[in-house]
Parts: sequence; C-alpha cells; structure tokens
Amino acid sequence: MPPHPSSRVQKAREALAGRLREIRKDAGITGRELAIRCRWSESKSSRIENAKTPPSDSDISAWCRACGADDQAPDLIAVNRQSADAHVQWKQLQRTGLRRLQESTGDLYQETKTFRVYVSDVIPGFLQTPGYAAALLSSIADFRGTPDDVSAAVAARIKRNAILNNGARRFSFVLEESVLRYRLCSAETMAAQLGHLLGIMDLQNVAVGIIPFSALRTVWPMPTFTIFDDSRVHADTLDAASTLTQPSQVELYARAFDRLSQVAARGAAARSLIAGALASLD
Repeated sequence: MPPHPSSRVQKAREALAGRLREIRKDAGITGRELAIRCRWSESKSSRIENAKTPPSDSDISAWCRACGADDQAPDLIAVNRQSADAHVQWKQLQRTGLRRLQESTGDLYQETKTFRVYVSDVIPGFLQTPGYAAALLSSIADFRGTPDDVSAAVAARIKRNAILNNGARRFSFVLEESVLRYRLCSAETMAAQLGHLLGIMDLQNVAVGIIPFSALRTVWPMPTFTIFDDSRVHADTLDAASTLTQPSQVELYARAFDRLSQVAARGAAARSLIAGALASLD
C-alpha cells in the first residue's frame, strides 16, 4: 500500500528542514543567532528546523542570506513549492485511463513557449501519427492493465499535438536512431509514421536532430525527458513520472540536451537516416 499523501508531505518537509539545519551548521551559527539575523523569534527558527512549521519562500531566502548561502535559496524554494507527489507512479496517473492523462497536460502545453524533447525509445508524442499512437497506447494499456480507452486517448493526443502548428511555439527534438528502427507497430503503420516525421521537419518552428548509431558521443543514451521553457522537466521511468523544478535540476537536463544535440545529424543527413529506416521496412 502506498504511503498516505499526508505522510509524503511530512517527509518532504522534514527533508527540507534537514537541509536548512545543515546550512545553519555549516555557517557555524546557533539557532538564536540565526533568529537575530532574520529578525524573527528563536522559536520560529526551531519550528522550521524541526519541520513543525513549513517555511515560506521569504523565510527560506532570509535563512540562506543569514547563513551566507544565497546561492542555495532558489533550489530550496523550488523544493518547497514542488508537490510531494511530483514523483507519481504511472499506476496512479493511468488509473482512470489514458485519455485523461493526455488531457492533463493541456494547460502546461499552452503556457510553454519552447519545448526541448529527447527520446531514446519511441517516436515523441508530439510527432506521432494516429496509427502509431494507437499501437503504442494499446501496448501501454495492456502492459499496465489500465482501462481500455485507447481510441479516446489517441484523439486527445492528436488534438493536443495541433500546438505544433502554432508558430509562436518552438520545438527542438533529439532522437536516437534506434527510435526509427524499433518495431512497435506494423510495417505499414511505421512507414506512415516515418513519412510523417519527414513532413514535420519542414515546419519552420520545429527542429529535428537524430543521433546516428555511429556518432562519437560525449554523453550516453539516457531515458526520455522533456524540458518546458527553463522552468521544469518531465523525466519518465518504467514505474513513475517525475516533475523536476529545481533550477539545478533543470540546468542539468538542459546541459544534457545541449550535449546530445551536438552529435545529432540534421537536415539532409537526418533525412537520410529516416530514409534508411524506411528502406529497412521492405
């Protein structure tokens, strides 16, 4: 049985309190001295440090400033804001079926101006054809034992993907060459998907890079992730979906994306890789 949400919240508070306590100790000051520097009561310092009272963003800023650790404040504030359920099991997310999961990201997609997407396993959701999406979502529903609403989920995904045609949005995709080769559907469906990918590459607001098998890499293949502007990352594993919002986390993934982009083939070279994958379907 998963822990009750209230226990997860408390654990998150305790972890944050522990980090604040370490910052104070590293600064070599007492709780009383901290309170004086922050201009609040000593009891408030104690309550925050013992996870009795959740600190506000301004409390965290004041705490770090008093300890000469201003550089740590942004990450701690992000931790404080981040939901204790940021790391959510797919079983929970997909409990009511796949359609609602597709629709749940609608607001985020509308708010985001720049998308950076790296994939090492399947064609990105943004770029999927209805046939490919149906095959993939059917396999997910079967594997996870979720309600079978694949048709509705596919329709929701394709509707969501209309944002690609919004010239005010920018999309940068980096795919491993293996993504073009994995067979998750029939040869006919895969051929249509690869043809669609070639068409997408003509859009002015979309950049597609493909890392060839033969590329001399500076970073290794890694699990799929999406960066939304410079504010959050969605990173997926087999059992869970994680939302990362700490500035240091976002920066780490942005750096990984830049490294991966550097070895990706583009333009005619990328099209040649797709053509090769198409030819292999014969």
